[in-house]
Amino acid sequence: MAYRPLADEIRPKTLDEVVGQKHILGKDGLLRRIIEGGDIPNLIFYGPSGTGKTTVANIIAQRTNRPLHRLNATTASISDIKDIIADIGTLLAPDGVLLYLDEIQYFNKKQQQSLLEFMENGKITLIASTTENPFFYVFGAVLSRSTVFEFKQITAEDALPAIDRGVDLLNERLGGNLVLEDGVREHIASACGGDIRKAMNALELLSSAARREDGKLLISLEDAQTAAQKSAMRYDREGDNHYDIASALMKSLRGSDPDAAVHYLARLLEAGDLITAIRRLLCSASEDVGLAYPQAVPIVKACVDSALQLGLPEAKLPLSEAAILLATWPKSNSACMAIDAAMADVRAGRTGDIPRELQNVHADSAGMEREQGYLYPHDFPGHWVRQQYLPNELKNRKYYQYGDNKTEQAARRYWEEIKK
Repeated sequence: MAYRPLADEIRPKTLDEVVGQKHILGKDGLLRRIIEGGDIPNLIFYGPSGTGKTTVANIIAQRTNRPLHRLNATTASISDIKDIIADIGTLLAPDGVLLYLDEIQYFNKKQQQSLLEFMENGKITLIASTTENPFFYVFGAVLSRSTVFEFKQITAEDALPAIDRGVDLLNERLGGNLVLEDGVREHIASACGGDIRKAMNALELLSSAARREDGKLLISLEDAQTAAQKSAMRYDREGDNHYDIASALMKSLRGSDPDAAVHYLARLLEAGDLITAIRRLLCSASEDVGLAYPQAVPIVKACVDSALQLGLPEAKLPLSEAAILLATWPKSNSACMAIDAAMADVRAGRTGDIPRELQNVHADSAGMEREQGYLYPHDFPGHWVRQQYLPNELKNRKYYQYGDNKTEQAARRYWEEIKK
């Protein structure tokens, strides 16, 4: 008998066997009710790999009388689509076809558009899957004719029943001699990172390398830890997960949660993504801590410079220090709000002429500055004099509002005293 990978052999045949996805496939889940109703619309499945997208498409195909065509957008061409379309209305597909299109994000706009006419008249029922956000990668006209369902990452607890089924199948192959040390199941479930395919591959690899002891094949926890190291990492520098981790780091710093901050920093560093970590830390120093503690910028910059000189893995030390400092320092976004408001005015064309007394003196003779009417602040008490700096059109515009932290409030009190 031909060899079948365990991940393929264990693939569920019914919705009840699908791991996780209770939010859409549970007893009252919307996708489950649609499938059981039998009237299948165009569907887009979005989520990480190994979460059941292809499996659910197969189950849907079994419930319809339409021939199933499979295409992978990474290798398929427009001619492959034309071949499928040519079958529609013939004896091969009198009622149309069910098309499962994997990785639809790799189809360009023209390729996706070629499906529209047949999706419109119902001759093609499209089930597309993607690991990327479909609202960014799927052509709008295709998206508007489809229903999107998100497949969520599978938890370690949800993965355990699938691992048990995998062990049972392996035992059938091996005559019931497979024994797992305590903790092996749980470790594989945790280390697979929600990807059941990875879990099955790890289990199959471990069974092939199992040590024979007293007529049994033993899978040790040590071997499981070695085989599964880093497999839980879900990271793609060009994919959604990259931006999700970077966003989570930034929001944890802003939210003053040092534990979450070092967690997301660790995920970036484990993936070797030093640059994203550095950019987020530098940005947070100005955007989130800002004027509440202005020394944050040079301190974080010093940590970043140290990290770049050290390189990984030692770079984790100054970067961890920077992350914890940023998370625990007081916060102010007053500088960020001020520049955003100013730039919004500039983009909207609200600028006006620069007051004459502020213009460069390049058009005047040397020594003519005072004739412009410019008042030199250092010539006045407190190094300040009342003078209009904004253009006439904006002379009363306020961009900066003092933050409620002690540093900015001290500055407010100082200038109120000077300016009164």
